[in-house]
Amino acid sequence: MVRTQIQLPDELYAEAKRIAREREMSLAEVVRRAIELIAHAYPPVDRAGVDWTPPAPRRLGSFLTPLMGSSRRTTET
Repeated sequence: MVRTQIQLPDELYAEAKRIAREREMSLAEVVRRAIELIAHAYPPVDRAGVDWTPPAPRRLGSFLTPLMGSSRRTTET
């Protein structure tokens, strides 16, 4: 097991101590269980898509421009 130090706001510390007292467990056990809960709520991020890049642009042919409306078409150059 790793030993560590953390800083808690006074109110959070008091709440953690209350939980420990009411459940008859140590403050360390309360903190361990809290971290287990948050670790379960935030599973590891799938890194498979991290290096994804969008596909190369393709020629889409003619298209409508917003200023010309539907009656006039312009072609790609």
